[in-house]
Amino acid sequence: MAKKDITEPAKKVLVTKEGLKKLEEELKHLIGVRRKEIADRLAEAISYGDLSENSEYDEAKNEQAFLELRVKELEDQIKFAEIIKESQAVEKGVIQIGSTVKLKHPNGEEHEYTIVGSTESDPMMHKISNESPVGEAVIGKKAKDKVDVVAPNGKFKYEILKVS
Repeated sequence: MAKKDITEPAKKVLVTKEGLKKLEEELKHLIGVRRKEIADRLAEAISYGDLSENSEYDEAKNEQAFLELRVKELEDQIKFAEIIKESQAVEKGVIQIGSTVKLKHPNGEEHEYTIVGSTESDPMMHKISNESPVGEAVIGKKAKDKVDVVAPNGKFKYEILKVS
Protein backbone atom coordinates (compact mmCIF):
# COMPACT_ATOMS: atom_id res chain seq x y z
CA MET A 1 0.00 0.00 0.00
CA ALA A 2 1.44 3.39 -1.03
CA LYS A 3 1.85 6.00 1.65
CA LYS A 4 0.22 9.35 1.04
CA ASP A 5 2.71 12.20 0.77
CA ILE A 6 1.95 14.53 3.68
CA THR A 7 3.22 17.48 1.64
CA GLU A 8 0.60 16.81 -1.04
CA PRO A 9 -1.65 19.87 -1.30
CA ALA A 10 -5.28 19.61 -0.32
CA LYS A 11 -8.00 19.78 -2.93
CA LYS A 12 -8.22 23.16 -4.64
CA VAL A 13 -11.18 25.25 -3.54
CA LEU A 14 -12.60 27.04 -6.57
CA VAL A 15 -14.13 30.42 -5.69
CA THR A 16 -14.96 33.76 -7.20
CA LYS A 17 -13.36 36.93 -5.82
CA GLU A 18 -16.67 37.64 -4.08
CA GLY A 19 -16.76 34.15 -2.58
CA LEU A 20 -13.21 34.44 -1.24
CA LYS A 21 -14.06 37.80 0.31
CA LYS A 22 -17.07 36.23 2.09
CA LEU A 23 -14.90 33.41 3.44
CA GLU A 24 -12.34 35.91 4.72
CA GLU A 25 -15.06 38.07 6.33
CA GLU A 26 -16.57 35.06 8.09
CA LEU A 27 -13.15 33.99 9.36
CA LYS A 28 -12.40 37.50 10.63
CA HIS A 29 -15.76 37.60 12.45
CA LEU A 30 -15.28 34.18 14.04
CA ILE A 31 -11.76 35.01 15.25
CA GLY A 32 -12.37 38.62 16.24
CA VAL A 33 -15.89 38.48 17.68
CA ARG A 34 -17.16 34.94 18.31
CA ARG A 35 -14.00 33.68 20.02
CA LYS A 36 -14.22 36.52 22.54
CA GLU A 37 -17.94 35.95 23.13
CA ILE A 38 -17.36 32.25 23.81
CA ALA A 39 -14.34 32.96 26.04
CA ASP A 40 -16.52 35.36 28.06
CA ARG A 41 -19.23 32.69 28.37
CA LEU A 42 -16.66 30.14 29.49
CA ALA A 43 -15.25 32.52 32.11
CA GLU A 44 -18.73 33.22 33.44
CA ALA A 45 -19.60 29.51 33.54
CA ILE A 46 -16.35 28.72 35.37
CA SER A 47 -17.21 31.36 37.96
CA TYR A 48 -20.29 29.33 38.91
CA GLY A 49 -18.02 26.71 40.48
CA ASP A 50 -18.36 22.92 40.12
CA LEU A 51 -17.81 22.15 36.43
CA SER A 52 -19.00 18.55 36.64
CA GLU A 53 -22.68 19.59 36.65
CA ASN A 54 -22.35 22.96 34.95
CA SER A 55 -24.47 22.89 31.79
CA GLU A 56 -23.48 26.44 30.82
CA TYR A 57 -19.82 25.37 30.83
CA ASP A 58 -20.54 22.22 28.78
CA GLU A 59 -22.57 24.22 26.26
CA ALA A 60 -19.86 26.89 25.91
CA LYS A 61 -17.14 24.22 25.47
CA ASN A 62 -19.20 22.52 22.75
CA GLU A 63 -19.75 25.85 21.01
CA GLN A 64 -16.01 26.56 21.26
CA ALA A 65 -15.21 23.20 19.65
CA PHE A 66 -17.59 23.88 16.75
CA LEU A 67 -16.17 27.38 16.32
CA GLU A 68 -12.58 26.12 16.17
CA LEU A 69 -13.58 23.44 13.66
CA ARG A 70 -15.20 26.09 11.43
CA VAL A 71 -12.15 28.38 11.80
CA LYS A 72 -9.86 25.54 10.65
CA GLU A 73 -12.20 24.72 7.78
CA LEU A 74 -12.25 28.37 6.62
CA GLU A 75 -8.47 28.70 6.97
CA ASP A 76 -8.01 25.63 4.75
CA GLN A 77 -10.53 26.86 2.19
CA ILE A 78 -8.79 30.24 2.00
CA LYS A 79 -5.32 28.66 1.91
CA PHE A 80 -6.24 26.42 -1.04
CA ALA A 81 -8.55 28.90 -2.79
CA GLU A 82 -8.17 29.33 -6.51
CA ILE A 83 -9.97 32.35 -7.87
CA ILE A 84 -11.94 31.75 -11.03
CA LYS A 85 -11.28 34.37 -13.69
CA GLU A 86 -14.16 35.75 -15.77
CA SER A 87 -12.45 34.77 -19.02
CA GLN A 88 -12.27 31.15 -17.88
CA ALA A 89 -16.03 31.05 -17.34
CA VAL A 90 -17.13 32.25 -20.78
CA GLU A 91 -14.52 30.58 -22.95
CA LYS A 92 -16.15 29.38 -26.21
CA GLY A 93 -19.58 28.88 -24.63
CA VAL A 94 -18.38 25.86 -22.66
CA ILE A 95 -19.94 25.60 -19.21
CA GLN A 96 -17.43 26.03 -16.44
CA ILE A 97 -17.47 27.37 -12.90
CA GLY A 98 -18.76 30.92 -13.16
CA SER A 99 -21.05 30.17 -16.11
CA THR A 100 -24.75 30.92 -15.94
CA VAL A 101 -26.87 28.25 -17.61
CA LYS A 102 -30.51 28.08 -18.54
CA LEU A 103 -31.86 24.54 -18.43
CA LYS A 104 -35.12 23.00 -19.55
CA HIS A 105 -36.45 20.29 -17.24
CA PRO A 106 -38.32 17.35 -18.83
CA ASN A 107 -41.58 18.71 -17.40
CA GLY A 108 -41.09 21.89 -19.48
CA GLU A 109 -39.98 24.16 -16.64
CA GLU A 110 -36.96 26.34 -17.27
CA HIS A 111 -34.39 27.11 -14.59
CA GLU A 112 -31.36 29.38 -14.61
CA TYR A 113 -28.35 28.63 -12.42
CA THR A 114 -24.87 29.97 -11.91
CA ILE A 115 -22.28 27.23 -11.48
CA VAL A 116 -20.04 27.99 -8.48
CA GLY A 117 -17.51 26.21 -6.29
CA SER A 118 -18.89 24.18 -3.39
CA THR A 119 -18.13 26.90 -0.80
CA GLU A 120 -20.39 29.39 -2.61
CA SER A 121 -23.32 27.11 -3.30
CA ASP A 122 -26.69 28.70 -2.47
CA PRO A 123 -29.62 27.03 -4.22
CA MET A 124 -32.04 29.69 -2.96
CA MET A 125 -30.00 32.27 -4.92
CA HIS A 126 -29.78 29.91 -7.95
CA LYS A 127 -26.08 29.22 -7.33
CA ILE A 128 -25.33 25.52 -7.59
CA SER A 129 -22.08 23.72 -6.90
CA ASN A 130 -20.00 22.21 -9.65
CA GLU A 131 -20.07 19.10 -7.44
CA SER A 132 -23.88 18.88 -7.36
CA PRO A 133 -25.63 16.39 -9.67
CA VAL A 134 -26.74 19.14 -12.08
CA GLY A 135 -23.41 20.97 -11.84
CA GLU A 136 -21.41 17.84 -12.58
CA ALA A 137 -23.65 16.98 -15.53
CA VAL A 138 -23.38 20.36 -17.26
CA ILE A 139 -19.68 21.17 -16.73
CA GLY A 140 -17.89 21.04 -20.09
CA LYS A 141 -21.13 21.06 -22.11
CA LYS A 142 -22.55 23.75 -24.46
CA ALA A 143 -25.94 25.22 -25.34
CA LYS A 144 -28.25 22.76 -27.15
CA ASP A 145 -26.59 19.77 -25.45
CA LYS A 146 -28.78 17.33 -23.53
CA VAL A 147 -27.47 15.95 -20.25
CA ASP A 148 -28.52 13.16 -17.93
CA VAL A 149 -28.72 14.17 -14.29
CA VAL A 150 -28.90 11.53 -11.60
CA ALA A 151 -30.41 13.20 -8.53
CA PRO A 152 -31.80 11.85 -5.26
CA ASN A 153 -35.34 12.04 -6.67
CA GLY A 154 -34.54 10.25 -9.93
CA LYS A 155 -32.81 10.51 -13.29
CA PHE A 156 -33.67 13.41 -15.59
CA LYS A 157 -32.60 14.55 -19.05
CA TYR A 158 -32.12 18.31 -19.18
CA GLU A 159 -31.63 20.44 -22.28
CA ILE A 160 -29.15 23.28 -22.03
CA LEU A 161 -30.87 26.29 -23.58
CA LYS A 162 -28.33 29.04 -22.98
CA VAL A 163 -24.83 29.57 -21.58
CA SER A 164 -23.51 32.97 -20.51
